[in-house]
Amino acid sequence: MSEEKHHHFFHHNKDEEVTSIESGVVEEVDYEKEEKHHKHLEQFGELGAAAASAYALHEKHQAKEDPEHAKHHKLEEEIAAAAAVAAGGYAFHEKHEKKEAEEENDEAHGKKHHHLFG
Repeated sequence: MSEEKHHHFFHHNKDEEVTSIESGVVEEVDYEKEEKHHKHLEQFGELGAAAASAYALHEKHQAKEDPEHAKHHKLEEEIAAAAAVAAGGYAFHEKHEKKEAEEENDEAHGKKHHHLFG
C-alpha cells in the first residue's frame, strides 16, 4: 500500500531508504526485522484475546456460582468479552501489517509478484 499507512516517525523514499524526521539521518529499511516485529505483536494480540476470553468464561461461571453478585460478574464478563474482541482486532491489524512488510521486502529484493486480475 502507500507509505502513509506506517505508524513510524519516518518518511519512505523511493530508494527504499528511511529519513528520520528527528535526526535527518538516512538509514536503510530492514523489512525482515519489521516483519518479525509485526509477527510478535500479532502473537501478543492473540495471547491477549485468549486471556480475555478465558477471563470472560471465568466470570460467566462466577455469575452462576454466586447469584448474590451475579450482576457484577456479568458486567465483568461483558468487559472481558469486549477486551477479547479488541485484542483479536489488534492481532488482525498486525497480521495485515506483517503481510505488508513482507510484500515491501519482496519488492525491495526484486521478487515482485505480477497480478493479472487485481
